[in-house]
Amino acid sequence: MLAKDKYINPLTDFGFKKLFGTEPNKDLLIDFLNQLLPKNKRVKKLKYTQNEHLGNGSLDRKAIFDLYCENEKGEKFIVEMQKAKQNYFKDRSVYYSSFPIREQAKRGEWNYQLSDIFTIGVLDFIFDDSQSKNFISTVKLKDQDCKVFYEKLTFIYLELPKFKKEESQLKSKFDKWIFVLKHLANLQDRPAFLKEKVFKKLFESAEIA
Repeated sequence: MLAKDKYINPLTDFGFKKLFGTEPNKDLLIDFLNQLLPKNKRVKKLKYTQNEHLGNGSLDRKAIFDLYCENEKGEKFIVEMQKAKQNYFKDRSVYYSSFPIREQAKRGEWNYQLSDIFTIGVLDFIFDDSQSKNFISTVKLKDQDCKVFYEKLTFIYLELPKFKKEESQLKSKFDKWIFVLKHLANLQDRPAFLKEKVFKKLFESAEIA
């Protein structure tokens, strides 16, 4: 007899939002983001903000983010989980990033200073034009000499099928996070190597009653 699923799948819309998009689990999202971000951008506090955004006009297409957050510095985070392959996901993520840019505009006199924006894609597929074997790509706006032209706009893509590490090969907390995202739905118990407090809470939150 086949065993029943014990944990929800974090790579579904329901599972992803339940684990990372609720106030009681905000610390899970903060811990996950801090594995992705450089040390000087680590998040201490985070608040969820409105994830549905309208265009300029009534006929413009609206954008609905999976998760939209702001940290204590006013920096913005869009986090998207995409299970099914989408041909224009890069275009979509660039389009999405235009909303937190535009919403920072202030009426009246304004100096145009913007807060950092991070758009993060957790992908259960590989880009068609992908050449790198690395499962994580960090993208910034660069000039013709490959020097970063603008620091405040960052795209981070996680192509999960490229992550091939087995349990014995997991060296960092980040490795463990990616392993959990890929395999949680197929596990029956929390592996012993996931001893950190954050993973204990993750498994408890993911358990199907």
